[in-house]
Amino acid sequence: MALKRMDNVLIVVEDLDAVIAFFVELGMELEGRAPIEGRWVESVIGITGVRQDVAMLRTPDGHGRIELAMFHTPKAIRPEPKEAPANTLGIRRIMFAVDDIDEVIARLRTHGAELVGEVARYEDVYRLCYVRGPEDIIVGLAQQLT
Repeated sequence: MALKRMDNVLIVVEDLDAVIAFFVELGMELEGRAPIEGRWVESVIGITGVRQDVAMLRTPDGHGRIELAMFHTPKAIRPEPKEAPANTLGIRRIMFAVDDIDEVIARLRTHGAELVGEVARYEDVYRLCYVRGPEDIIVGLAQQLT
């Protein structure tokens, strides 16, 4: 059987409301939010005594999703260093295509977001940047020019 699609990416957070607000401001739509616990989730993630709140957000085209999880028990573990640079092993960012990069940055700044570097131009094709949002979540923004 072939791979059908990428369903979602999970981000574990401490402040679920703040991160939901950030991604909604970016343009994602909240599909739902619910408490999750019980043997079935413990068997899937391999941790016992799990109690968490989960929120699912989707991109406007309906094809991409981000799942946010806030663990009540056991408490989430913070990786080191807290503000890991781009060359740290693991998932470093999620990239989104946007219509107007400057307008999106301005909106995200109202949620405490900061540019990681600067808005850069790749030839005559894209304007690109990384933005650090709540809980040090890094999103990439790409505005196609041609």
